[in-house]
Amino acid sequence: MPRNKVTLDGNEAVAYVAYHVSEIAAIYPITPSSPMGESSDAWAAIGDKNIWGAVPQVVEMQSEAGAAGALHGAIQAGALGTTFTSAQGLLLMIPNMYKIAGELTSTVIHVAARAIAAHALSIFAHRARRHARGTHSVPAFL
Repeated sequence: MPRNKVTLDGNEAVAYVAYHVSEIAAIYPITPSSPMGESSDAWAAIGDKNIWGAVPQVVEMQSEAGAAGALHGAIQAGALGTTFTSAQGLLLMIPNMYKIAGELTSTVIHVAARAIAAHALSIFAHRARRHARGTHSVPAFL
């Protein structure tokens, strides 16, 4: 059976997979990760189901710390949860990342990062900005 081919950017491809294997997504749109949360929210609004036949709950929070806290609570309750953030937003999630790692719960935090450049408007993805996550025992797959 031939498969449909689509053209996507990296954010939409990541959001598509994350949405379809999650029960809850705690989001706070922050550039450059905004399209991931926005896509998930749009799919939930039209009732697109995940691989288990349920529509994931997408909750938009007021900050990155709020998204991390909501994610932490959801996975503590046994849900398959995810969130999307930027390299800057990841820094605001560190307190919850310590708790998640210490409680041996699992989740995926999708990070969209820009390159460190001389100009503040750099839009090039780069892994160097993710290294500020520190020593909280959360692995990063770069």
